Amino acid sequence: MTRVLNVLAFVAFSASLFMRAVDPVVPQIALGLHVEPSTAALLSSAFALPFALIQPLLGALADIFNKVRLMLGCLAVLAAATLAGALATNFQLLLMTRGLAGLAAGGLMPIIFAIIGDLVPINERQVAMARILFAIMIGNLFGFISAGVIADLLGWRAVLTGMAVLGFVILAVGVQGLRGVGATDRRFTLASIAGNYRAIFSNPLAKVCFGAVFVEAVFMYGIFPHMASLLRAGGELRASIAGVVLGGFGVGGIIYSLRVAWLLARLGETWMMRIGGALMGLSIAFLAVRGPWPVDAVDFALLGFGFFMLHAVIQIYASELAPAARGSAMSLHAFFYFLGQAAGPAIYSLGFATIGVTAILVVGGVMLAATGLICAHYLRRDAAAV
Repeated sequence: MTRVLNVLAFVAFSASLFMRAVDPVVPQIALGLHVEPSTAALLSSAFALPFALIQPLLGALADIFNKVRLMLGCLAVLAAATLAGALATNFQLLLMTRGLAGLAAGGLMPIIFAIIGDLVPINERQVAMARILFAIMIGNLFGFISAGVIADLLGWRAVLTGMAVLGFVILAVGVQGLRGVGATDRRFTLASIAGNYRAIFSNPLAKVCFGAVFVEAVFMYGIFPHMASLLRAGGELRASIAGVVLGGFGVGGIIYSLRVAWLLARLGETWMMRIGGALMGLSIAFLAVRGPWPVDAVDFALLGFGFFMLHAVIQIYASELAPAARGSAMSLHAFFYFLGQAAGPAIYSLGFATIGVTAILVVGGVMLAATGLICAHYLRRDAAAV
């Protein structure tokens, strides 16, 4: 089991790297491909929207066919699409390659968590998922910081090339390390797909889990592709500094993953959700102060810590919505999560243009704090047994 979890952690590391490493270099891409920074920020949506839309199909396939083979096939396509993006000669081509990368990435993280749900008993699952979250946060941290440094030294194309090469290396590790895991395929039937989704949505907690992760993604991740431009507006032109600020989120996630057992014992799930939502809300609202970049980096660390206090608990409940259709449930979880990530940058762009930077950040903070309170009210073990 340890070997499998370690290999899955490597795959999760690469998945998080592919998702977020473009954010710190949005201004450089805009300059290099002659588009506005607000247009280049839509690369995040171009990745997240296909990721979300492919989830119902990938979730059904994960419950019917071999989860590991599907995951590794998606990783191969993701690495190839990212390499193609490094060679793109105009913004439209880059946008298309990010869309294809988003489709392929949809078969990584949700399936990883579904595999863990299949292999690890629920009383041990929070800690096992924390190991994967640790790998995700290392990927976020490494992606944000290395992308900024590499872009400053070699340009944004080198960032995409490096990600693609690393993806192929981890693919080779996965093929060898996951051999024989989850080898049994089921017979494909349309009735089984429909039955799986009926089972999920018959659980009254489904709307709470899926609605909460959608709001999280809109108002938290929506600000990420705009941060480099906000820092530029304040006079900080270095992509490496944008990477350090965004990397603070990964630091917060790492601290959470190292202390998750202690937090569960001291606070319990209910208070973790309340405190996590409050920390997220305060962190997003605090960005309206427009402080120096080291303060923003600390603020993003608090944001990451608060996010995982709330999100990790939601994830556990999502994995138990319909245990016989866990792949579909986790893919729907990802569908709403990445639908929010796709909508978030556009919502913040609209907010900046209409009600202003300060107002939209305060609105985002209030929405995140309220999400934590709502989840703490509805997501309880006695409710999960309904």
